[in-house]
Amino acid sequence: MLDYSLYKEKSIQGRYINIESIQPCFSKLSSPLIHIGDSVNGIGINAFKMGTGKKNVLMWSQMHGNESTTTKAVWDMVNFLQSKEALAKTILKECTLMIIPMLNPDGANVYTRENINKVDLNRDAKNLTQPESIAFRKLFESFQPDFCFNLHDQRTLFSAGKTDKPATVSFLSPASNQERHITPAREVAMKLIVGMDSILQKHIPGQVGRYDDGFNDNCIGDTLQMLGVPTILFESGHYPKDYEREKTRELIFLSIVEALKIIASDKIDDYKTGDYFSIPDNHKLFFDVLVKNPEVANPEFDAGHSVGIRYKEVLENGKIVFKPEIAEIGPLEGFYGHQTIECVDTKDFGFEASQNEILDLLLKINK
Repeated sequence: MLDYSLYKEKSIQGRYINIESIQPCFSKLSSPLIHIGDSVNGIGINAFKMGTGKKNVLMWSQMHGNESTTTKAVWDMVNFLQSKEALAKTILKECTLMIIPMLNPDGANVYTRENINKVDLNRDAKNLTQPESIAFRKLFESFQPDFCFNLHDQRTLFSAGKTDKPATVSFLSPASNQERHITPAREVAMKLIVGMDSILQKHIPGQVGRYDDGFNDNCIGDTLQMLGVPTILFESGHYPKDYEREKTRELIFLSIVEALKIIASDKIDDYKTGDYFSIPDNHKLFFDVLVKNPEVANPEFDAGHSVGIRYKEVLENGKIVFKPEIAEIGPLEGFYGHQTIECVDTKDFGFEASQNEILDLLLKINK
């Protein structure tokens, strides 16, 4: 079992990670940076290579600027690979990694999903309208990867199946056609996901989900799978009371290292494709806060109804602030809260600043 604390990159924490945040990390690299292009705003997009093996692995993070958890995990992985661990040496001997730690630096600066032109780079794989998309595609074609790791975050609303467990980590082997056929490339990605899931179940039993595999040829994963390269979508989700996603970061680190271990040791076929479909689908069953009996606080609510609240992530003074917003009002049967307020009486509020905000929201409701 790896001691994660030895490899965690302590210079980067929290949710707001931009290009300045990772500058100290670049200085630790033993390999030179590879300039692959510039963002719309002229920020350099860099990659770097690790290892000398014949198995080429391309991975990229922050294609969506406000999805930073995997960026932190990538730098943790770099620290591990530059250690004296036997597994690290094996991976670097058997694999060559090409890593883009931040594909969308403009979006990262302002904490938005899209780039500065308000284009979702994960919906630009076909048309290649943006400089970031073009830079990625050129690198993909020159590097000719055997495996691709597409690293993302997902919202707190996802559950692992129809359960009260959050989808703390989710995976997807994207489809390469409308029929969602299991092609050879897709099968390889599925087996790698099964391998990662087997490790994660020891840490977060029941908290791994499978992302929707509806086909969209504008999505980068679908496109690369169409090109015959096994591609895995990693989704960093919610771990209880971990809105800064530091625990999820550790789980993504463990997942990436396990996938590289399987690739390096030629163990892909040790896993069964059928087990991929045993991983539960993601369902949208969670609110950040579920308030039951809200009529106790405000008689305008109907008895038997609940209030589902989700946080909006807002960048303020270089920090992400989580602001509650009412998402849904109704019976909300079968839904869960990362926090549940029973609202037996108004004394249930007020012991946390965030709950004062929630009470204010409830009191503003007026039919």
